[in-house]
Amino acid sequence: MKKKLFLILSILVLAAGNIAFAEVNSEAKLYYNKGVDLYKIGQFEQAAQLFQRAINADANYIDAYYNLGVVLELLNDRAGALNVFKQIIVRKPTDYEAVYNAAELSVKLGQVDNAKQYLSIIPQNSSVAPRAQQLALSLNTDLQTIQKDMAAQKEVAQRKIPQTVGAYNDIPSPTGITSDKDGNVYIASFSNNSITKITPSGVKSVFAKGAELNGPIDIASDPKGNIYVANYNSNNIIKISPSGAFAHFLSNVKQPYCLHIADGMIFISSQGSNTVIRQKI
Repeated sequence: MKKKLFLILSILVLAAGNIAFAEVNSEAKLYYNKGVDLYKIGQFEQAAQLFQRAINADANYIDAYYNLGVVLELLNDRAGALNVFKQIIVRKPTDYEAVYNAAELSVKLGQVDNAKQYLSIIPQNSSVAPRAQQLALSLNTDLQTIQKDMAAQKEVAQRKIPQTVGAYNDIPSPTGITSDKDGNVYIASFSNNSITKITPSGVKSVFAKGAELNGPIDIASDPKGNIYVANYNSNNIIKISPSGAFAHFLSNVKQPYCLHIADGMIFISSQGSNTVIRQKI
């Protein structure tokens, strides 16, 4: 264990001479170098204090964080070391050496689920992937399975619309349907000239109603949560903000029927002119 840590820190100490210190606070650099000197003579607690001072002087000093994490693990402060490596990951998510160390420390602390989350971040073509694979095998799995499982869990977590069979009742003459990024469902009511909003928890309310709506036959939502309405009877397209504010988006569209949004464009089928209009949103 200590031999491994000594090797890691030795590499860091040697690499320090190649760091572009021009971007590092001079006070932080001074504390860092003193910390390295103390480490070399075995004064690990004092070295840790100086690496922390270097971080206090320059909050983005990645090498100081890294050496502090290694020394804290040497001092058997695994929880403290894990917190330090987390700080590296926050500042530099692609530092896969830090990600691996966080995964390894999580295993040692019995935090297996957290370890798998860290391992799932490591690309299979990175230099630390072989070690990540060995750590995964020690958990009776492999890196590929962990990454596949985490991707599936993320997909499920992102689902906000209830994944159950059912129905939304008492919607007058429902026509177009869309949803937003928060999982709200919007339903146009053609004869009632209104739009109903239903939240993921099932709360139903009138999202929009008024003279601006005249035969809303289809609706679509953009990534910002704006709702676009094809007003069949008024030959126009209305835009409604997430707060419910109306704005005229496009006029002189003969009997607009269907809407589709993709890649920053809205596509509108004009039943009255046998055309499909594309417009930037």
